[in-house]
Amino acid sequence: MRLLIQRVKRASVEIEGIVKGAIEKGLLVLVGVTHEDTEEDLEYLAQKLLKLRIFDDEQGVMNLDVQQVAGELLVVSQFTLLASTRKGNRPSYIAAAPEAVSKPMYERFVARMESLTGRKVQTGEFGADMQIELINDGPVTIWIDSKNR
Repeated sequence: MRLLIQRVKRASVEIEGIVKGAIEKGLLVLVGVTHEDTEEDLEYLAQKLLKLRIFDDEQGVMNLDVQQVAGELLVVSQFTLLASTRKGNRPSYIAAAPEAVSKPMYERFVARMESLTGRKVQTGEFGADMQIELINDGPVTIWIDSKNR
């Protein structure tokens, strides 16, 4: 599993002109699922995401996690995070799991985040053509792959 995490001042996801999910200060998290991902990968990333100290403390040092700043989460599925660009100029998405695997894993990730935070997690819609707007705060953008522990 891969996460692309962006610290944001605000973010929203729109589908066919309708806002599906929106947050203020918090994290926009793009999620990609591979064929080999397990519940262990999901749990590792869920815990890692919540413990990332990427919000500023009183001294302006990135020392606080999303829960310590009462930040919100917007979690969006994105199979293109698994793109391979090794050959040619057209990315290959063969590493991305099919919908039958990736959709339930994505939904379990969202549910796990809600369970861990005790808060509603905003989402996009799996497989939809989505437009995402964000104000990246910093900018702070971090990529985590559960296979690179």
